[in-house]
Amino acid sequence: MAALMQTRPYATKAWQVLTHIARQPGRDNLHPLLMQRQNISAGLVIVITSDRGLAGAYNTNIIRFTLQHFSQYPHPIRYIAVGRKGRDLLLRLRKNVIAEFSNLPAAPTFNDVSAIGKLAIDEFLSRNVDEVFLVYTDFVNMVRQLPAVKKILPLEYEHEEERVESFELNARHRINATYIYEPDMNTILDRIVPRFTALQVYQAILEAQASEHAARMVAMKNATDAATELAASLQLEYNKARQQVITNEMLDIAGGAEALTGQR
Repeated sequence: MAALMQTRPYATKAWQVLTHIARQPGRDNLHPLLMQRQNISAGLVIVITSDRGLAGAYNTNIIRFTLQHFSQYPHPIRYIAVGRKGRDLLLRLRKNVIAEFSNLPAAPTFNDVSAIGKLAIDEFLSRNVDEVFLVYTDFVNMVRQLPAVKKILPLEYEHEEERVESFELNARHRINATYIYEPDMNTILDRIVPRFTALQVYQAILEAQASEHAARMVAMKNATDAATELAASLQLEYNKARQQVITNEMLDIAGGAEALTGQR
């Protein structure tokens, strides 16, 4: 949770820089990762789930959301599965999973997950895919986590306001600045566009991990409450049965005593 909150401001500013660059005239000539392709032949979806279960419907919900969202996608889709549960579900559904990343650290660093973003960028630059989407669970609070989809390649900036508001930033305080590139624009873009793109994957993983922990806490609380209720119900049934046995034994004793008295 702490890592998520600490990374959000940086990820938000990185997103603002990327969207500012994407708005520049001639964006298709600024950097290959910003190029809008006319003929789409395939898409890539990075799906972030968990390695472990016992989190309620967390993993099932994100996979169901992914399949519903891309059910009308007119081109073949390749998947990168982050988390064993998502990988298993996608393979069971016979989806084209080209890579899987599992057993991530409990508190991953950017270096731990940078290979995921690099793979997506390589797939895009090699033209194996023409669009890259990120599907994860956005952490709102401990009781509310929402499935989210985001197009990261080529950069789609139409929903920037929605993204910024989700980080609880006030749009009135943002300034549409003009950036000066040093030493030169091409050198800067070659470094920051791939890194900031990979950063969006890292931020999504942190959001998903926070959502997973919250979902697991809720699931465990519900399981504990259900177990406590079941134990109380069983204890009541046990007491009723024990009381009935004692009552029957007392009736048998009273009946036996009555029979002995009648024989005299």
